[in-house]
Amino acid sequence: MARPHHRKGHKEHLKQFQNRTAGNTGESKAKSKASSVFAVGGAVVGLAILYFATQGDFVWAFGGAVVGAAVGYLIGKNIDRAAKK
Repeated sequence: MARPHHRKGHKEHLKQFQNRTAGNTGESKAKSKASSVFAVGGAVVGLAILYFATQGDFVWAFGGAVVGAAVGYLIGKNIDRAAKK
């Protein structure tokens, strides 16, 4: 009688465990870095703070977004560097 479970390609449920080395534990790595997340968050916070502080002046609000993004990027870069160690 044929034994299809012995044929090649019929063990899809086990393929994720094959070719596993000592360094490859199966843990997923972060797809996005903290620097990009903090840069976007800093831009939003900087935009909101200076928009309300200047009673709706978009020039200052845009400047706040740029400064907030730069500060958030630097904070996120520091977090990425600390996480890598």
